[in-house]
Amino acid sequence: MMIPNSWRKHSLLFLAILASSMLLSFNTVKPVQAQGLCNPDADVMTRAFCAVREAIEAKFKVDLTYVRDWLWVQTDFGPGIDWGCIDDVISTEVRPIFQGWTFTITALNGRQFQARVAFNDLAAIAVCDKVVDIGAGTPPPTGNNPAPITPGGAAVGSFELGGHANGLEAAAVTNAQAAGMRWIKKQLRFSVGDGMAGAQNLISDVKGKGFKVLLGIVGLPPQMGDYNSYVAQYASFVGQVAALGPDAIEVWNEPNIDREWPTGTIGGARYTQLLAAAFNAIKAVNPNIIVISGAPAPTGAEAAFPGAVVNDDNFMIQMRDAGAANYMDCLGLHYNEGIVSPTQSSGDPRDNYPTRYYATMLSRGSGLFPSKPVCWTELGYLSGQGMGAAIPATFAWAGNVTVAQHAQWLAEAATIAAQSGRVRLMIVWNINFTIWDSDPMGGYAMMRPDGTCPACGTLGTVMRR
Repeated sequence: MMIPNSWRKHSLLFLAILASSMLLSFNTVKPVQAQGLCNPDADVMTRAFCAVREAIEAKFKVDLTYVRDWLWVQTDFGPGIDWGCIDDVISTEVRPIFQGWTFTITALNGRQFQARVAFNDLAAIAVCDKVVDIGAGTPPPTGNNPAPITPGGAAVGSFELGGHANGLEAAAVTNAQAAGMRWIKKQLRFSVGDGMAGAQNLISDVKGKGFKVLLGIVGLPPQMGDYNSYVAQYASFVGQVAALGPDAIEVWNEPNIDREWPTGTIGGARYTQLLAAAFNAIKAVNPNIIVISGAPAPTGAEAAFPGAVVNDDNFMIQMRDAGAANYMDCLGLHYNEGIVSPTQSSGDPRDNYPTRYYATMLSRGSGLFPSKPVCWTELGYLSGQGMGAAIPATFAWAGNVTVAQHAQWLAEAATIAAQSGRVRLMIVWNINFTIWDSDPMGGYAMMRPDGTCPACGTLGTVMRR
């Protein structure tokens, strides 16, 4: 079975000593001592693996104390956790568990097993009767979306770092360079009828300072009433911007929340219509410009705010099913609510919802678009230390994050991203914003109010390795 690129291999402890006869039997495969990983203090992903391994052993009467490897992908279970996994399951017996992880475990003899487990209940397991290749391939265009005029493959090359800048004064340029950044992101707000002066100024400023430029182009929800007409106007605008020579364009920003999209009309398929038109307009001008899908806001608030919010994973599932993979070079993702190291996949004092952790946020998107690299177009950590006023109440969850942690975690995230093989670009949110109010942008900034930039040093060390 071909394992899709969306599957993420967990770091494993390899057995140090193996009998030579076993080495001969399995060539260069290094088996993993799975049993030794399982303890109550392990991270949530390891405990989930251990739970499904035991369930597979019980069902198939096999010994998986040693395995070749194990892989996982975040999964939407559709009608329920048992559906499509247990053969001949009766619909009334399908458990209403809709999200979790799918694990594939490869035994030493090459036989593969697959099982599902719920996010919030590691005892809720479905051991599948067969192994399927989840997420492989690219869905065709659907609905009224046009055929892509070129394959989306412009996001080639090795990992690069960038930052979202408010302005590019001398200090910001120096600090971005010290951090090893090659990209600067700017957001351009489009209003129907706009000319090119604003876009030209941004592109000229960034390129003139020696950086590649990513423009995030987002419109105004009140102007989107006649949607088909608006899509054509937006596509025309981004096509004209493409002629000015940006290196990458992100098509919209957080289209799954009503701050950026009209209430009651939010949906991944609807957004894909806009993305498709923009992709073709950009590629018709310059096929080398990297087109990034608009990163959704990480959220699980859909049930609490119906019509105003669609959960990011649900939104991306809708995008996938509408054929969005045909209209992007890179999948845009955001991660901005972490209060633990990106090396952790458990331990957040709030809960273990997937948006809390770097790893689960990465798999949340990459698992749905296995053929596309990921572009973190906003990745940051909030610290109120040194800001001169209390952290806003709605952001109290970050009240204990220090500037030192902020700097360390950004460097760790860059390290993990660079080593993953899935991430093409990481844009730090942010370099030098100063606003400290109900939207505390200044607390995410690398450049702190006292003039220091601890994260510039930690990131610079990572990027010079």
